[in-house]
Amino acid sequence: MYYVEELLAKFLHNARTPADGDVMIDFVFDGPVEARCGVILAHGAGAPMDSPFMIKYAEGIAAKGIRVARFEFPYMTRRRKDGRRRPPDRAPVLIECWQAAVEQMVLTGLPRESLFIGGKSLGGRIASMIADEAGVAGLVCLGYPFHPPGKPERTRVDHLQSLGTSTLIVQGERDSLGTYADVENYTLSPAIRLHWLADGEHSFKPRKGSGRTEQQNWEEGIAAVVEFVNGL
Repeated sequence: MYYVEELLAKFLHNARTPADGDVMIDFVFDGPVEARCGVILAHGAGAPMDSPFMIKYAEGIAAKGIRVARFEFPYMTRRRKDGRRRPPDRAPVLIECWQAAVEQMVLTGLPRESLFIGGKSLGGRIASMIADEAGVAGLVCLGYPFHPPGKPERTRVDHLQSLGTSTLIVQGERDSLGTYADVENYTLSPAIRLHWLADGEHSFKPRKGSGRTEQQNWEEGIAAVVEFVNGL
């Protein structure tokens, strides 16, 4: 279990900035304040913003001179306080949080045309639902949940067919929420590019016999994100 005190001890920058309405977002920052581009990352459904995956991606992207901000949805914040696992908030709450996160980041001085949003699984999915309206530079999804586990018929791609925001989806070839075989049958917007990680599952971990390691897939995914951000 990760605690807020541990976060404060590890990171030098933890900003709390007022947003429109009652929504308040706590950011944890990595990377240079003077960076030309910024990326906001939200966590997946089951793990917090300081999971090994989220730390690796935030620090890896920031090491290339990009400002990275992480935040948590209300249900995960409540988990920190009482230790109780609970399901994600309903979509309207998640969407409102993402909208507030974008507005707060803009208030720090980073213009929308230099701002990228996204995250792991659920975090990236909700970001994809607001990206066009938010007017950001790009969208980064790390393991997009194209369908629920074991239910490939219940696709979550309708809005991805008309998405106008430049998008990178980094996906494991064996992702149970959207394998290579699944996704090649979808009709997706031409604004979306896919980067496939060899033999990776939902968190990009390959099988031992694949000849790949989890760290290799993580590093490849980070490099793809950095190339995407710097290329726009």
